[in-house]
Order: sequence, then C-alpha cells, then structure tokens
Amino acid sequence: LHRNDRSGALAGLTRVRQFQQDDAHLFITEDQIGEEVNRLLALVARVYKAFGMGYRFVLSVRGDDMSKYMGDPAVWDGAEKLLAEALESNHLEYTVEKGEANFYGPKIDQMVQDSLKREHQLGTIQLDFQQPRNFGLTYVNEHNAESIPVVIHRAIYGSLERFVGILIEHYAGAFPVWLAPVQAKVL
Repeated sequence: LHRNDRSGALAGLTRVRQFQQDDAHLFITEDQIGEEVNRLLALVARVYKAFGMGYRFVLSVRGDDMSKYMGDPAVWDGAEKLLAEALESNHLEYTVEKGEANFYGPKIDQMVQDSLKREHQLGTIQLDFQQPRNFGLTYVNEHNAESIPVVIHRAIYGSLERFVGILIEHYAGAFPVWLAPVQAKVL
C-alpha cells in the first residue's frame, strides 16, 4: 500500500510512505456478524496480550451529515448497534467517536499507546454492508434465494511497520527471548 503524505508527515516506522497491512476480508451472512466480531475481538486480545501491549477500543460511527456515507440510515443504525453489542457482550470498555466511521460502515479500532503516551490506531474491525451491494455480490441462502453478503474488513496488527515501531519502543529494544532476533551470544 502506498500513500502520499504532506511533507513532514512521515515519522520513522510509525508513519511510512509504503506500508503493509495484515488486511483480510470476511464475507459472511448477516446472522454471522455477532459471532465473527466476537471471534475477532478474542483474536485481538490474544495477540496484544502475547506482546504485553495495552490498548483501548473506539467505536467509530457516522456523523450527522449522511451525504458523507453510503447506504440507508436504517442499515447504519443496525450495523452500529451490532458492533456496540459485540463490545458490550464481551465486557469491553470503549468510547464512541462520532463522524469517524468509514464511508461504507462503522468500525471498531484498537488504539495502542507508545512509550511516549502517543496513541496509534493499529487493529480494526470494519462492518461493510455497502460494497457488496455496489459490486453486485450475492450468495444462495438456506431458502435457495439470492442474498447479499456482509463484509468485515479486519486488520489485527494494522500497518506492520507501525506495529514493529511501537513494539520496539514498547520493549525499549530489549525483546523477550521468544521475540528477540538474536537470542544468545557466546563470547
């Protein structure tokens, strides 16, 4: 992935010109949303716990100006409710950021603090009812009728370069043995 940031916006590994993401797209039915989001929240917890990194959740919802967002407001209401229910059913604290949703749907972001207490958005779980409609995607449901799937866009680490940069600061370069590139030296 590439981006063209303004001069001065690049910053070490946390803000690079070219980057990689562990991006995945899950094509599911509407009734699978809760179960899949729960699985993703558990995966996020397992990964960040392994690295000993703290994080917080942000539920990003649409703002008041619906011209910035695709789709039916009623579908948005349902999607936002489903993500909030997933966070609450897992007993996770979160804040709501109005106007921070993607143009195609609401999302749950994981915000991680670096050693300087700056927050970085790494992982994300984004609910998308719109793009499958735009691309004419369908599947045959249990009633032998065509239905439109839902897409969950997810990244657990986010930008791998940013994740590594934050991880280096988190451990101050003194990685645990299981993560250290050089585990032992014999003199």
